Amino acid sequence: MNSQDTPHRSVHHAPDRRALLRGSLAGAVALGGVALGSAPASATPLTPKNSGASGTPHLPHRPTTAAEALRELAAGNQRWRTFRERHPDETPAVRASLTSGQHPFALILGCVDSRVPPELVFDQGLGDLLTVRTAGEVLDEAVLGSVAYGVLELGIPLVVVLGHQSCGAVRAAVEADLSGDRLPAHIQYLADQISPAIDRTKEGDARVDATIDANIRAVRTRLTAEPDLAARIASGALTVVGARYELTTQLVHRVA
Repeated sequence: MNSQDTPHRSVHHAPDRRALLRGSLAGAVALGGVALGSAPASATPLTPKNSGASGTPHLPHRPTTAAEALRELAAGNQRWRTFRERHPDETPAVRASLTSGQHPFALILGCVDSRVPPELVFDQGLGDLLTVRTAGEVLDEAVLGSVAYGVLELGIPLVVVLGHQSCGAVRAAVEADLSGDRLPAHIQYLADQISPAIDRTKEGDARVDATIDANIRAVRTRLTAEPDLAARIASGALTVVGARYELTTQLVHRVA
């Protein structure tokens, strides 16, 4: 659906007491960088996974290696940011095939932010991605167990830690660190998990922006240190990468 086809909806503003968690978009920095994977920005979109050469529907071929998965995600993100989405893998045949099992080709550990849904950002469909979402990509036992399930039980070859520009959870952690104030209820837990990544060499919005990248790196590092995941990485069966979504350009790019 193109943007002109999308109905306008009224926006309800959150109460002021939530302003710390939401964060502000003002002054957000859009980073440069290459697109996720090896596909260039001008890459030709992949052949639709739901149609063969004759246009007849068939079950999708899913990437089986991390390199193939990265190329598919890069091509999907290119479609998304150029408004050429295909919304693949929604046909009756695909839906019927998924009743007997699933074989997602990538696991996306992303933020709960409503502006960064992985299936839309990468233009993927049913059964393509296993998604785990927490504010600020924060890890806990449930999240680690979910990632382990995708890798160890479903054989997923690629895990992407996906942060994003103007992350409210990161801003909340940075501002709480500056003020010394405690955040409400379980939100403080999120700030406590993010705070080790705070880049105190920067000021203002630059500190928030740098901390977003540092947090992505920290989460990726922790995942790669998990013994079961580390063993898969060492064998070449798993790749874990950090990436970032820019709200201003809709580009996903790697975070080294």
